[in-house]
Amino acid sequence: MMMLGGGASAAPDRASGITSIAKEGRTWHLRVYSPAMGRDISVDVQRPVDESVPAPNLYMLNGLDGGEGTANWKAQTNALDFLAGKQVNVIQPIGGFGSYYTDWQHSDPVLGVNKWRTFFTQELPPLLDDALHSTGVNALTGLSTSGTSVLQLAEAAPGLWKAVAAYSGCAQIADPIGQQFVKLAVETWAGGDTENMYGPSADPQWAANDPVLNAEKLRGTTLYISSGSGIPVMEDVKYYLASGGPTTLALGMIIEGAVNGCTVNLKNRLDALAIPATYQFTPVGTHYYPYWEKALHDSWPMLAQGMNVPA
Repeated sequence: MMMLGGGASAAPDRASGITSIAKEGRTWHLRVYSPAMGRDISVDVQRPVDESVPAPNLYMLNGLDGGEGTANWKAQTNALDFLAGKQVNVIQPIGGFGSYYTDWQHSDPVLGVNKWRTFFTQELPPLLDDALHSTGVNALTGLSTSGTSVLQLAEAAPGLWKAVAAYSGCAQIADPIGQQFVKLAVETWAGGDTENMYGPSADPQWAANDPVLNAEKLRGTTLYISSGSGIPVMEDVKYYLASGGPTTLALGMIIEGAVNGCTVNLKNRLDALAIPATYQFTPVGTHYYPYWEKALHDSWPMLAQGMNVPA
């Protein structure tokens, strides 16, 4: 492993910057200082198959654990192997457990300071373009909670990501059902407080961050959106029984069924606005990684087209 640069202590008045790079084969481990969050953020980059030629950036956001545990693309799938032969920089941020990768109104006693929207839309992209000598073209993927986040980020910065793929994310968050879904993830599973995130249930920030209500801002972005029905097949049953038992199987079914309803509502809204998207509604499938890995493969031609690279 080769180390370049060095770490630096965080200071609120510092500009954003890459504080260190550790190169391990084709993987670069970056430490990126975020002024908005006042700390270094870890970002792993898998370099393109031909590093001598500028390549676009494919951001791959993880679900609830933010890549900090084992519930992530790297640990649960062969996505990086699949993308190793592609002419793209694969950007894998590490951190943001339970944050929904959004800008929180207040610091949270458990989850800390979260200003991920600012990080992803303002601070990180120009640094990566410079360090990686990229083409400046970006695409974005996310699963589960980050399947919501990628739509929010695309709406927050129209044109920054040419193609966006959202796998099993609940796009409507401002209605009571959507709010309960967010609260289940942030509060029950991550231990945070959504009042620090978007405020009380009646706060207008919930609507301001709802991808369905703000769907017009997705116009011009190439979109791939997928979800399952929540109906398990035998492989789902084996997985859940091995990892947690009948209760986790039931939870995986309920979550994906609810996500499917959110996704149908997003489709209806986009159709009403005449905004095109590619949809994949599978007749079976619960809320877990084999389905998202397949969705990545299925969406790759669309992502490649958006990034102007061969599929």
